Amino acid sequence: MKNLTRRDFLGASSLAMLGLAANQASAFTLPITSQNEKRIGIIGLDTSHSVAFTKSINQNSEQYRGYKVVAAYPYGTKTIPSATDRIPKFTEDIQTYGVKITKSIKELLKQVDFVLLETNDGRLHLEQAEEVFKANKVLFIDKPLAASYADARKIFELSEQYKIPFFSSSSLRYIDGMQDVIDGKYGKVLGADVYSPAALDPSHPDFFWYGIHGVEMLFAAMGAGCKSVSRTHTEGADVIVGVWDDNRIGVVRGTRQGKSAYGGTIYCEKGTVPLGAFNGYNPLLEKIVEFFDTKTPPFDNKETLEICAFIEAADVSKFSNGRSIDLNHVIK
Repeated sequence: MKNLTRRDFLGASSLAMLGLAANQASAFTLPITSQNEKRIGIIGLDTSHSVAFTKSINQNSEQYRGYKVVAAYPYGTKTIPSATDRIPKFTEDIQTYGVKITKSIKELLKQVDFVLLETNDGRLHLEQAEEVFKANKVLFIDKPLAASYADARKIFELSEQYKIPFFSSSSLRYIDGMQDVIDGKYGKVLGADVYSPAALDPSHPDFFWYGIHGVEMLFAAMGAGCKSVSRTHTEGADVIVGVWDDNRIGVVRGTRQGKSAYGGTIYCEKGTVPLGAFNGYNPLLEKIVEFFDTKTPPFDNKETLEICAFIEAADVSKFSNGRSIDLNHVIK
C-alpha cells in the first residue's frame, strides 16, 4: 500500500537520480536466517542506543525473533567529546547483558551474523560499513547514515557491489500516529509540518547531527520526491521548507530553545492527523529484526538517500541567505 501510494508522487527526475537505491532490495538473494544464526554485534558504544537496544533485545528475545546481542566493539567516534566521554560507562553497562567486548571490528565480525552500526559519528559510517559489507554481514546503520550526501551514496554503491542489504532510520520514523499515515488510512498525504530538537555539533553539517530526527519524520510522511529546499536559520531554531515534485510542501522546525519535544501535523485527503508521542525504540527494533530475517528493508531506501540530499541542500540554503536550493545541486 505504501509504495503504491508514494510512487504516484515521484517525479521522473527524482526516480532517475535515486535509482541506485530504488532497486536495492531486488539485487539480493541472501538465504533466510535460521534460528542458529541470530547473533548480533554492535559497532560503537558512544551512544545510549547501544545499551538500550541490547537491553530490549537480550531481555525480550522471544519478542525479537530469537535474536541476541553477543559482542560489541566500543569505537565509535574518538574525536567528539560528548560521545567519547560515554564509552567507558556504556562499555561497562553493556557487559551486564552478557555482551563480549572485542578489540576490533574484524574480531567482532568473526563472532556475529548481523551488525548494528551504532557509531555516533556519521563521518565514520562509510569506512565501518565497508568492512561489514566485505565480511558478508547484513547490517542496520543508525542515524545519521553518513555526514554527507557523497558518503551516503557511496554506502549504497558498496551495498550493491557486495550485494549485502542494509537500511538506516531514526526511531522517530515510528512515532505514534505515523504508521496510519504511511498505510494510507487518511488517504494521500498533501503536506506535513513536523518538529524536533536540532542541537548542533561542529563535527557535522547541522541537521545531520540531531535535527535528522525531524527530517526522518517528514520523509516518513511525505515519501521521496523533494525537488527544492529553503531554510531560515536563527540561533534558537531553524525552519526548513521542502517543495516536492507534485508541489506538495513539507516543513521541519528544528528547535534549540525551550523544552525538547517531537511531533507534528500531517495534512491528508481525509483528515488532518496530529502525531503523538515518541514511546521508545521497540517499534524500530521490531523492524530491524524483521529485516535481519527477510533481508528486505521496511521502507523504500530512496527516502534515506534523499534525506541526506535534503539536509545538505538545507545547509547550502543557510549559507545563501535562505535561497531556495534545487536538490539537483547536491545530487550532481
